[in-house]
Amino acid sequence: MAVSEAAGGSSWAAAGPGRAGPGPGGAPGAAPGGGGPASHAGAGPGPGPCWAAVLACLSLACSYVGSLYVWGSPLPRDHPSVIKRRFTSVLVVSGLSPAFVWLWKELSGIKLDTPLPALLGLRLEGLVPATLLPLLLTMILFLGPLMQLFMDCPWRWLDGVRVALDPRWWALCLGDVRWLRNQVVAPLTEELVFRACMMPILVPCTGPGPAVLACPLFFGVAHFHHVIEQLRFRQGSVGSIFMSAAFQFSYTAVFGAYTAFIFLRTGHLAGPVLCHSFCNSMGFPAVGAALEHPRRRALLPCYLLGVFLFLLLLHPLTEPTFFGGAPACAQRGPPLPGAPPACS
Repeated sequence: MAVSEAAGGSSWAAAGPGRAGPGPGGAPGAAPGGGGPASHAGAGPGPGPCWAAVLACLSLACSYVGSLYVWGSPLPRDHPSVIKRRFTSVLVVSGLSPAFVWLWKELSGIKLDTPLPALLGLRLEGLVPATLLPLLLTMILFLGPLMQLFMDCPWRWLDGVRVALDPRWWALCLGDVRWLRNQVVAPLTEELVFRACMMPILVPCTGPGPAVLACPLFFGVAHFHHVIEQLRFRQGSVGSIFMSAAFQFSYTAVFGAYTAFIFLRTGHLAGPVLCHSFCNSMGFPAVGAALEHPRRRALLPCYLLGVFLFLLLLHPLTEPTFFGGAPACAQRGPPLPGAPPACS
């Protein structure tokens, strides 16, 4: 996941360190790390030190997690009243997060013609492919778990389709606050705060590739707050709780890097939100159960095929031109003599 490969549909992804957008006369600035002509021609100072960007993202993460605990309820997190209260506070924080990005953009001196909603991935151009293709890519990755679910499901697949198309089933889902939390509110607010609001802050400082790797660290650390509740309600030994938290941090960080990559390549928020919701519904792949499955000889190749096809299609299915945005390398101007191409 190289720097040049990550940057794509997001128009601000081209505004790297030492470059806050087009220079005088419309000339493009330098690429991240001083790879463009403007940085070698005495370009002005960059958008600010990276520690300030990290501190800003940390503030966003702490605000999001802190909003979950402002109520001080003695009840567990899955209690309906706790969920509803947390809906209120987390939606307020998420709604204020774009204003934080606007303030950061103004104070850091980054000047872009892109409106704030488009900066956050809220735009209509290319919305349909940006919604469907990342979800298709994620479903390909989960080919093994989907096949395992199909093998173990007592229903015929036509029965499943009928249930999915039944409005009464959706009414039951919408009436379940835990379903709303896992499939709607959490994916929407977490992707808005941890991807759409953090990436515009990190990318101008670090460049697209490092931002894709750094952004999910805040997302992974934010999930450590579950340790507090598990210790509080004694949901296991201290060692097992922290082992579980470390494992959760690992896979949430990997998932966060994937959705950050999708956000950069598509320039849309819809794809990461749907991928997040889909992964929440599927859960972590039950590899152990697959190894012991009675039909594992047919199932395990599906796991391997899914991973292979995912890696094969990762860049083709996230080609930025599908989503109404030219690759960031096309906005950087001619490369310096002997410099490698910005996009491969």
